[in-house]
Amino acid sequence: MNTMDRLAPMRLYTLSKRHFVLVFVAFLFCFGVSTLIGVSGPKIISENYNNGLSISVNGSKTGPFNLRSQPLSNYNQQLWLTCVIQIQNNVGDFRREFGMNVELQGVMQDASVMHISDNVHNKNRTLHCAAHQEVCDEIIVLHLGYLNYTQYQINISFRNLDDLKANIKNVTFVFKMYNTTFSQVEIWFRFVFVVMTFIVTCMFAHSLRKFSMRDWGIEQKWMSILLPLLLLYNDPFFPLSFLVNSWFPGTLDAFFQALFLCALLLFWLCVYHGIRVQGERKFLTFYLLKLIIVGLLWLSAVTLGIWQTVNELQDPTYQYKVDIQNFQGMKIFFLLVVGLYVLYLVFLVVRACSELKNMPYTDLRLKFLTALTLVVLVISMVILYLRFGSKALQDNFVAELSTHYQNSAEFLSFYGLLNFYLYTLAFVYSPSKNALYDSQLKDNPAFSMLNDSDDEVIYGSDYEEMPLQNGRAIKATAKYQDESESD
Repeated sequence: MNTMDRLAPMRLYTLSKRHFVLVFVAFLFCFGVSTLIGVSGPKIISENYNNGLSISVNGSKTGPFNLRSQPLSNYNQQLWLTCVIQIQNNVGDFRREFGMNVELQGVMQDASVMHISDNVHNKNRTLHCAAHQEVCDEIIVLHLGYLNYTQYQINISFRNLDDLKANIKNVTFVFKMYNTTFSQVEIWFRFVFVVMTFIVTCMFAHSLRKFSMRDWGIEQKWMSILLPLLLLYNDPFFPLSFLVNSWFPGTLDAFFQALFLCALLLFWLCVYHGIRVQGERKFLTFYLLKLIIVGLLWLSAVTLGIWQTVNELQDPTYQYKVDIQNFQGMKIFFLLVVGLYVLYLVFLVVRACSELKNMPYTDLRLKFLTALTLVVLVISMVILYLRFGSKALQDNFVAELSTHYQNSAEFLSFYGLLNFYLYTLAFVYSPSKNALYDSQLKDNPAFSMLNDSDDEVIYGSDYEEMPLQNGRAIKATAKYQDESESD
C-alpha cells in the first residue's frame, strides 16, 4: 500500500488559470463591497467635549472639576473619559509627572446617585508636551468596559501642577462612547457574517461527507477547524452585550478574537510544513514547536486582557500600560515571539517553495495559498496602519481591538477580509460536486489517478491540462459506478 498521503479531491485541481483569476476577482469584489458599505456607515465613536475651566470650582486650573456624562444606553457599550491640557508659551519638549484624584459616581434612572467605589482613586500620570506645541498628549482618565448606570458623575482634581498653573491655558475633558447607530449596524453585520459562516461551514462539511477523514488533505482538516472558530470570531453571543450589564460578553468576544487569530497563525505554520511532510505527522516533531510559539502569543494576549478586566472592575482608572511596572518587559517579550514566528514562517515558506516547485499537485496548492495569503496580509497591513498609525485612544489592550477603528469602513473591511479569506479557502479546498473517491476501489486500475498521492500524480507539463485529465478520471469513476449498480 502506498505510504504517502491519499488526498480527497480538491476543487483546486480542476481550476484553470482563468478560474483562478475569477476566484481572486470574486474575493476582492466581496471585500470591496464590504468596505464601500462601511464608508457610507456611521462614525464609530461619539465625543462630548467639556471645558474644564468653566466647570471647575472657582475657575481653578487644577480642579476640582465636576463632570457629568450625557445620558447613556446599552448601545453606547463603553465609556472613556480623556483629558487634554493646553500649555501656552511652550518652547521645549518636556514631561511632567503629576497626580490625579478621581471620584466616580453612578446616576440611577430615579436620579439617585450611587458611589461606585468607597475611595477616591489616586493615580499618577505623565504630562507630555512636544516642543513648540501648545496641546499636550491626550491622557486617559478612566475607562468603563460596560455601562451599569444611565449617567455618570465624576469629580477630578490634579496634584503637583502648581508650578504650571500660570502656563496652563485650558483643560478640556472629552467623554467618548460608541455611537448608538454604529452599535445597531454592528449587530446586523455580525449577524450576517455569523449566518454566512454557518452556511459555508455546513456546505464544506457536506462536500466532504463521502470521504474518510484519513483521506482529507491537511488544508481540508484545518478548514474544518478554522470555520467553526470563525463562527466564534464573529461572536453569535454579541447581542448579550446589550441585554446584560456585565463584563462577561465583552471579555468573551475578545477571547474568541484571540483564539481565531492564533489558530489562523498556527494554520499557516502547519500547512507550509505539512504540505511537504507526507505520511504520519508526529506531535513532538511536527506540532510541539508550533504550538509553543503560537501558544505564547495567545497566552500573552489573553493574560493582558483578563488582567486589565479584573483590575478595571475594582478601579476604572486602572491602565496596565502605566500601572504595571513590567509592562515594557511584557511588550518586548511579545515582540520577540512575533519575530520568532515570522522567521519560522519565512523559513517554512522558502523551504517548501524550493522543494516542491516541480511537483504539480503540491506546487499548485503552495502557489495558491501563498498568493491569496499575501494579498490578505498586504490589505491587513494597510488596515492596521489606518488603525494605529494615526493618533487615537491610547487605551487598554482589550479596548484597542475595537476602539481604534476610526470609521465603519475600517471595522467592516477587517471583519470582511478575514471572513471572505476563509470562504475562498473553503471553496477551493472543498471537493467539486462531481468528485468521487471510494476507498473500496483503490486496487482498480481505472482509479489509479485518484489513489496515488499528491506527489506521485503527474498531470502533465502544463497546468492547463489538469482540469481535462481530472475530468476524465471523474467520468471513468462515474462509468464504473453505473456498471456496478447495474450488476
